Amino acid sequence: MAPAGKVTGFYREGNDWFCNASLVSDLTLVVDGVNFHLHKFPLMSRCGRIDKILEAAQGPHEGTSLTTLEDFPGGSDIFLVTVKFCYGIRVEFTPRNIVMIYCAADYLEMMEDYGEDNLLLKAEAYFRKNILRSWKDCILALQSCDSVIPRADKLEITSKCLHALSVMVCTDPSLFGWPMLMYGSLQSPGGSILWNGINTGAKIQTIESDWWFEDISYLSVLLFQRLIHTMEARGIRHENLAGAMMYYCRKYLPGLGRWQSGQSGKTRTVASFSMTPAAVDQKVLLESVVKQLPELKGKSFCRFLLGLLRVALILGVNHTCQDSLERRTGMQLDLASLDGLLIPSYSDSDTLYNTDCVERMIHHFVSSDPGITATPDPSSIEIVTSPSSGPLRRVAKLIDSYIAEVASDVNLKPRKVRSLAEALPESSRSLHDGLYRAVDIYFKAHPWLSEKEKEQLCNIIDYQKLSIDACAHASQNERLPLRVVLQVLFFEQLQLRTALAGCLNVVDTESVPAAPVAGPSDVAGQIVQRDGWVTVVRENQGLKVDLERMKSRVGELEEEFSKIKQEMRKVTKSHSYLSSPRFLARRIGCKLLTQSSDTQPDVIESTGLMSIRPKNALGKYLSLPQSRCYMFGKDSSLDNSRPPCITYGPPNTRKMQIHVHQNDGLLMTEGTTQWDYVVHISPLYMYSFMESFVKLHDEGRHNT
Repeated sequence: MAPAGKVTGFYREGNDWFCNASLVSDLTLVVDGVNFHLHKFPLMSRCGRIDKILEAAQGPHEGTSLTTLEDFPGGSDIFLVTVKFCYGIRVEFTPRNIVMIYCAADYLEMMEDYGEDNLLLKAEAYFRKNILRSWKDCILALQSCDSVIPRADKLEITSKCLHALSVMVCTDPSLFGWPMLMYGSLQSPGGSILWNGINTGAKIQTIESDWWFEDISYLSVLLFQRLIHTMEARGIRHENLAGAMMYYCRKYLPGLGRWQSGQSGKTRTVASFSMTPAAVDQKVLLESVVKQLPELKGKSFCRFLLGLLRVALILGVNHTCQDSLERRTGMQLDLASLDGLLIPSYSDSDTLYNTDCVERMIHHFVSSDPGITATPDPSSIEIVTSPSSGPLRRVAKLIDSYIAEVASDVNLKPRKVRSLAEALPESSRSLHDGLYRAVDIYFKAHPWLSEKEKEQLCNIIDYQKLSIDACAHASQNERLPLRVVLQVLFFEQLQLRTALAGCLNVVDTESVPAAPVAGPSDVAGQIVQRDGWVTVVRENQGLKVDLERMKSRVGELEEEFSKIKQEMRKVTKSHSYLSSPRFLARRIGCKLLTQSSDTQPDVIESTGLMSIRPKNALGKYLSLPQSRCYMFGKDSSLDNSRPPCITYGPPNTRKMQIHVHQNDGLLMTEGTTQWDYVVHISPLYMYSFMESFVKLHDEGRHNT
């Protein structure tokens, strides 16, 4: 029964709410600091809690009462909804407020004992008939109950929603209370959407099994964790559950990516209804997800675990969570990639990468398969064909690449490199080329290491497992200790002899009596006997380098010589034409001019030049005219600063004089009574000019 006067609504003044009824308020209720000036009778007739509070205080009809309602579900806004219901005003239920109204009605004890068709019964009926039958409404209702989870659990609101969602995941989404268009596009054969939704030959897109990943990602961490647990109990495949958790982590953890491949743009989710992402504590999320992750294997899952481990080290999760991630990743280390293992060091360590974490993962991998740790029989070949040999070899190759990648870190200690290499059994590497490469890179980045430290680090390499190319490189590697170089040379010789014997099908038992069985330390003791051996090895290496340089230089000279021969062949043409002075001038780029009258030929003869008669390739004198020979010296008639000249012709006879100049131009003057030719030539062309001229006369082409 309502108070006298019709209530049309409520109005607010500051921090106070008033009822616009004709009666004066006789009850003040405080909710979250907001004052509600109400009347006792309508509230006491509907709310059992308020009735009990007022009766315990002063009775139902004694003045104005002031009461504070602590921890009211939904706050002052939801309390206003319940008050309106008590005053007979119609209340509208929605998926966003139904959980709060349901909990508020339970808080106020608005049961049937305090009026027929009370609020608690109405809220329960709406929740059962509308919310639990719709996927979208279930998600919205769950998201709204984060602040009232204890009371929602008491009323079984959360458990019913979670159970309904888990059932819907296993069912056709078109049965969840909204059109199929929400999850798949209804298209005509041409690709346009039908305006009336009638199927006239349109193609309905298939629904993928991960359509629900995005929807449940809007739940809080606690509700998401409980939903995964409910789905697991329902029997949903672990692959789907792991995919949902990976999607959730990629959305809220940095560095993991927010979208899974193939999902973007293909589905529509409740995000279209203005859902807001949950406020997530990243550390709590990661620790809870790690506890629920199923035991799966795969390259994508291993990459996801490595990403979680990287984020876990940044957030500083507890030791249990970190150890679980390292163990899970280590058990499938053969599926990991080099980029995934390059985890930066986020602690106070001086190293760039977290090598301790990688070493622990190696130990987890080795301990996961008992067949790996078993010591193989050297005479047996089972280790090659065993199921664990393939993953073991892949891990060994991966770790060798990892060591080579982190070896350039100047703060990386030699003992850490050795511990990483020795974490795997000896049978894991058929070749030690990758390990040798990693050690060589480490020596290059750490030139200050002593010989003793280098020798200790080189002990991880089995020189008998080095390929011929690796042995050849190591034998000339100046960064390696001398003892190591000698051992490499020894085993290189053994490999060559063994390969040669195998090709020729010859077994030389006398020259190699059980030498390959000896260990590296014994071989080193036998080889390094005298200091002279060290000198011989170093000199041998130097000779090899010099020989390679000489071979390269000889090749260059042979190429130049062949070019010169080709040029000389072009000179030999018509005999009559070649004997012409004008043709010779054109061949060498000279210009034939008349000699000036002021030339002083007598000065040339008085210079005391040495007369030389040229010989051919067989040592015979050239068959040149008696009026010609070569004379070398300096023209005293010219300035002393000018270059020397070459005079062609015997003393006291007519001859050719060649002046060597620094300019590139050539000038030839016709002979006079004193000499046949005077040639001014650049040093660039002098030798080729003389060689061509001598060749012409060597072939017998001369004037009589």
